[in-house]
Amino acid sequence: MTQNLPALALAAALVAPLLGGCGGGAPLTFDLAALPPSGRPAMAGRAIVVAEPVGIQPFESDRIIVREPGGSLSFLGGGQWADRLPRLIQTRLIQSLENSGRLRSVSRPSDKVASDYQLISEIRAFDVSAGTGEAVVDLSAKLIAEGTGRVTAARVFTARVPVKAVNAGNGAAALDAALGTVLADVVRWVNSGR
Repeated sequence: MTQNLPALALAAALVAPLLGGCGGGAPLTFDLAALPPSGRPAMAGRAIVVAEPVGIQPFESDRIIVREPGGSLSFLGGGQWADRLPRLIQTRLIQSLENSGRLRSVSRPSDKVASDYQLISEIRAFDVSAGTGEAVVDLSAKLIAEGTGRVTAARVFTARVPVKAVNAGNGAAALDAALGTVLADVVRWVNSGR
């Protein structure tokens, strides 16, 4: 029995730090919502491929970003997104376009589905502005004809939503609301035939 005591002590020493991470120090995880289904019957419209948005390095993570009055960026403690921000936005764009019921198909480039257009986008802002107390979502988008590679339409979509307090819960909720406005605008724009 005494021979096992060192092994048990070693096992306890290895497990203790792992259990310590399970306490209240873990960040809350927040998701972003897609637009709900429109209730319209599916139409035999165009087929769209939605590329993952690009952005500067801070937007390539799952962290919630705060833009300070001087322009510097920092991460908001206590919260994170459910996935890398570009992949999360791509997923919600696809779901929102599908839910509109106006397109023949909506897919990712990796799906290898024949399409009429590719929707490419850039995350220009997706942060809580500490100076103005607003959540800011700024997304530029281009529709590219698959056959020719020609840009058929381009537009910048922006939304600002007040943030009650600069913390993870309020920041994530306000960013989700701002993205909802941008998603609605993008879906209308894509479905308008532009």
